[in-house]
Amino acid sequence: MRPPHKLSTKLVGVQLFFLAVALVSIGLTLLVSWRLEGSAAAINDAGSLRMRTYRLAYLAQEPGRGGDPGATRALVRADLDAFERVVATLRHGDPGRPLFVPDTPAIAAHFAQFDREWAAIEPALAAVDAGTPLERARIERFVGVVDALVAALEHEIQRTTKLLGSIQLGLVALAIVGSTALIGLAFLFILRPVQRLEEGLGRLARGDLSARLPDESSDEFGALARGFNHMAAELQESYRTLETRVRQKTQTLAEQNSRLATLYDMTAFFNAPGSLEELCRGFLRRLVGATGAAAGAVRLVSRADENLHLFVETALPRAFVEAERCLKRDECACGEAVRRNAAIIHVLPARQPSLNVTLPHCAAAGFRAVSAFPIAAQHQVLGVFNLFFAEAREVSSEERHMLESLGQHLGVAIESLRLVSRERELAASVERGLLARELHDSIAQSLAFLNLQVQMLRRALASSAAEAAAIVDEIQAGVQESYADVRELLVHFRTPTSEGDVEHGIRTLVSRFERQTGIAVALRTSGAALPLAPDDQLQAMHIVQEALSNVRKHAGAKSVEVELHRTAGGYRFVVRDDGRGFDPERGLPDASDHVGLRIMRERAQRIGGSFVVRSQPGRGTEVSLSVPLAQQIAA
Repeated sequence: MRPPHKLSTKLVGVQLFFLAVALVSIGLTLLVSWRLEGSAAAINDAGSLRMRTYRLAYLAQEPGRGGDPGATRALVRADLDAFERVVATLRHGDPGRPLFVPDTPAIAAHFAQFDREWAAIEPALAAVDAGTPLERARIERFVGVVDALVAALEHEIQRTTKLLGSIQLGLVALAIVGSTALIGLAFLFILRPVQRLEEGLGRLARGDLSARLPDESSDEFGALARGFNHMAAELQESYRTLETRVRQKTQTLAEQNSRLATLYDMTAFFNAPGSLEELCRGFLRRLVGATGAAAGAVRLVSRADENLHLFVETALPRAFVEAERCLKRDECACGEAVRRNAAIIHVLPARQPSLNVTLPHCAAAGFRAVSAFPIAAQHQVLGVFNLFFAEAREVSSEERHMLESLGQHLGVAIESLRLVSRERELAASVERGLLARELHDSIAQSLAFLNLQVQMLRRALASSAAEAAAIVDEIQAGVQESYADVRELLVHFRTPTSEGDVEHGIRTLVSRFERQTGIAVALRTSGAALPLAPDDQLQAMHIVQEALSNVRKHAGAKSVEVELHRTAGGYRFVVRDDGRGFDPERGLPDASDHVGLRIMRERAQRIGGSFVVRSQPGRGTEVSLSVPLAQQIAA
C-alpha cells in the first residue's frame, strides 16, 4: 500500500524548497555585497599607506633642513602609530565599518612581503634624530610593495564582483526555472487531474458508464479518482440491474397499494350497518379474496363455556366444519392464538406420514399453510380468524402486520355491535318500565275499580234493580275513563320531538287539554334561550302533560295557568290550577297519584332538572320544573 501523500503537503514542500533556495541565494548576495564593501574600505586604507609612507619619509628628512627635532619626532611617532593602526585594521578587519581583507594566499604573500619591507624601513623612519636620510629607492620599493598589495585587493574585489554577478544571474535563472517548475508541478498535481476528472464527468454525462480515471497518486486527487471510479462502477451496476430493481419496486408498491386498498375497503365495510353474521361473513369474503387464500373461517369465543365456536366459514369442506365446529381455548393453532393473543402461522410439509397431533384436520383437507390471527378489542380476545392456503407459503412481516390490524378492527366492530345491541336492550327496558308505570298509573287502577264494580253488580242484581242500575252507570263511567286514559297514553307516547323551540309542543298540549276538558288554560311565555335537546324536550313535555292529566282527573279546577320561562340559565315550566288542592305533609288522597308524582320526579332527574310541587287544601296546586342549560352550553 502506497503511503498517503496529501496534495497540500506536496505544494507546501515545493514552495518551501524554492523559498529556501531563494533565501540562500539572497543571503549569498548579501554576504558577497558585504565583502565587496569591506574590500573597498580595505583598498582605501591600503592606498592611504602610500601617502603615509611618503609623509614619514618627508618627516624623517626634516631635521636635516633645520627643523625642530622634537616636534618632528612627535609627528613621526604619531604618524607611525597611525600607520600601525591602519595596518592592524587591514590585518584583522573591522566589521563595524565594514572593512574586510580577503584571506587568500596571494594577499597573504603580499602581506608577508609588506611586513618584511616595513620591518626594514620602520627603524629608519623611527630614528629621526640621526638625520640620516632614507634612500629614495627604498621608499619607492616599499611603496611598490603597498601598490602590489592594493592591486591584489583590487583583483580580489574584481573576482568577488564577478561572483556577485554570477550569483545574480543564477537568481534570474532560478526564478525562471522555479516559475517553470511551479507551472509544471501545478499542471502535474492539479490541472492534469482536474482535466481528467472533467473528461470523465463528460463521458458519464454522455452515457459512457465505462469511464474510469487513472489512479496514479495517493493524494487527494488520487482519492477523488478512486471515488469517481467507485461511483462509475456503482452507476454501471445500477443501470445494469435497474430494470430488475424497478420491477421489484413496482411489485412492492403494488403489494402496498393492495394492502392499503384492503384496509380502506375493510374500514368502509366496518362502518356500514349490518348484523354480526353479515359483518363477519363480509370480512372473511374480502380477506380471502385479498390474500388469495383457499378458505377462511371466523371463530368467536363463547362467554358461557369459553370455547371457540365456528361462527362463519367459506370454502371449507363439510367434514372439516363438523370436526372443528367447537374447539377448546388451548386446542390446536386457533386455541394457541387465543391463549397467547398473537398470530400463529403453520406451514405444513408436503408429505408427512402421521398427522395425528399437529393440525390433523387441516392436513386431511389438503391445506399446506394455516394461519390464525386473534380478534381482539380492549385487550380482550373475542375470537380468531383463519386463512387456509392450498400451497405452502410464508406470510411477510408487512402482510402479517396488516392481518393483525384487521383482526383488531374486526374486534372493535364486533364490540361496537354488541354495545349497540346492549344499548338498544337497555333503552327498550327503560321504555318498558316507563310504559309499565304509565299503565299502572292509569288503566290498571281503572280496571281494578271496574273489577270491584262488577262484583258489586253481581250482588246488586240478586237484591235490587235500582242499585244495579247505579252500579252500571259507575261501570260505564269507569269504562269511559279507561278509554280516555288509553287515548291519552297513545298520544303521550307518540308525542313528536324536534330540536326546535319547546313552545310549539306546549301550545299543542294546552289546546288538546282545552278541547278534551273544556277548562280554560292561560299560557304565558317569556324570554329566549338555546333550544332544548330532543330527549330533554320530550321529558319536559311528558311532565307538563302528566300535570295537566292530574288536573283533569283530580283537581276539579275551573281554570289553569301554564307558564314557560326561558333564561340564559335554562327553562322553567309551571302548571298552576285553582282546584281543591291537598296538604303536602299529609300526602295525596289517592295512592295512585303518589306514583304519578314519583314518575315526574324520575323524569326530571333523568334530564338533570328539579321538580317541585306546592299545594294547599282549597287553594289549588302548582307544579314547577326547572331544566338547566349548563351541559348544553358546555357542549
